[in-house]
Amino acid sequence: RCLFHPPIMPRPKPLYQPPVSLLAALAAMHLMGLTINMISIFALIITVGIVVDDAIVVGEHADYRVRVLRETPQQAAENAAVRMAGPVLSATITTMIAFSGLLALSGTFGGLIVDIPLTVVAVLIASMVESFLVMPNHMAHALADSAKAKWYDAPNRAVNRGLDWFRRVLWRPLMRGVVWARYPVVALAILLWCFSAAAFIRGDVQWRFFNAPEEGAVSGNFSMLPGADREDTMAMLREVQRAVTALGARYAAEHGTDPVRYAVAEIGGTSGRGLASAEGKEPDQLGSINIELISPDDRPYSSSQFVTALQAEVKPTPMMEELSFRGFRSGPGGDSLSVQLTGASSAVLKQAAEALKTALGAYPEVSGLEDSLAYDKEERILTLTPQGEALGFSIDALGAELRNRLSGIEAVSYPDGTRSATIQVQLPAEERRADFLESTLMRAPSGQYVPLSD
Repeated sequence: RCLFHPPIMPRPKPLYQPPVSLLAALAAMHLMGLTINMISIFALIITVGIVVDDAIVVGEHADYRVRVLRETPQQAAENAAVRMAGPVLSATITTMIAFSGLLALSGTFGGLIVDIPLTVVAVLIASMVESFLVMPNHMAHALADSAKAKWYDAPNRAVNRGLDWFRRVLWRPLMRGVVWARYPVVALAILLWCFSAAAFIRGDVQWRFFNAPEEGAVSGNFSMLPGADREDTMAMLREVQRAVTALGARYAAEHGTDPVRYAVAEIGGTSGRGLASAEGKEPDQLGSINIELISPDDRPYSSSQFVTALQAEVKPTPMMEELSFRGFRSGPGGDSLSVQLTGASSAVLKQAAEALKTALGAYPEVSGLEDSLAYDKEERILTLTPQGEALGFSIDALGAELRNRLSGIEAVSYPDGTRSATIQVQLPAEERRADFLESTLMRAPSGQYVPLSD
């Protein structure tokens, strides 16, 4: 009787509760050292609906007790707060536990989203305090005032009449049917759950923790083998440019529009994320290309499909060591697939890495195959002459001294705000020329300086 035939009268709306809760949460965020940024604002947007629900649950129940149970506004507000304390408290605690799990994330991504759980918890605590300690007093005054019919409540009364008709004519017969056929209804719910679980198990519904949006930029980097000159790099660059042009023409013939807005190629470095094998390479042995695609709304294929077709179109030259195409990505996170190999010699690790890249390269969905171990770096092997041995030099001491001069030594480190800074001392660039090993002087244990070439 109370559920389906409540008297129709204007209902109070506790609209002050959400802003008060959010303001209290802002004060708590200030005490925790949080700032107003994109992440914390996103968390505040998430919690707006939650705090509104808290206010509606308590406020509607107080209104129900006045209209149906004929309690006084003061009694109705107090009883509603007591009666709804359990459901609201349990729902709030489970929500806080769910969001607090984000605090367990570490690394760059964990530090980026740490504002979300802290902000949500602060808002929910403020909402509970407001709903049960402050709002009942305001509800008592609102309920007493709501008994007076006002002309501007006419739309509200019309909506209430419509809801009452819906409740009597449609909803109540439907609920009677559900109760009468409760066992088939429960069986149908279990069947729908089984369909959902089967779709997930089969892989029809895929799960991704952080799905990157579609991007319109592609970068390609390549490095050449040791001994390659600028002409070899230029030949590889021309091949990459040819592949981009040919692929654009093919897509234009198939879909009516060339997806490449422009492409910029260069020799002397890499772009985007870069290559691990670029370390120690000469500038003339590195090249890259940046491709800007048309808007994702103007093409029926993704940038990853374009990358797959592009890497299949490129024909590597004999002097190429590594080629990697990647769709533009920003923000935290790493590669979708990452394998670490340890426990063997450098030669065996390199062979294993090349075998793994060859096996994964057969899958068209995989792009950007790279390894962090270059084939080798140019090195000079020093041996002591009889004169060097007579002067008291040792290979270990010579190697350490040359490393310090070329790579630099750390003179001092000191805090700089929230970070640390270091000062390194090394030879100036004009002294680190091609004839460095022939012209540099080394200090013997006796104190005299002699040419390294001696």
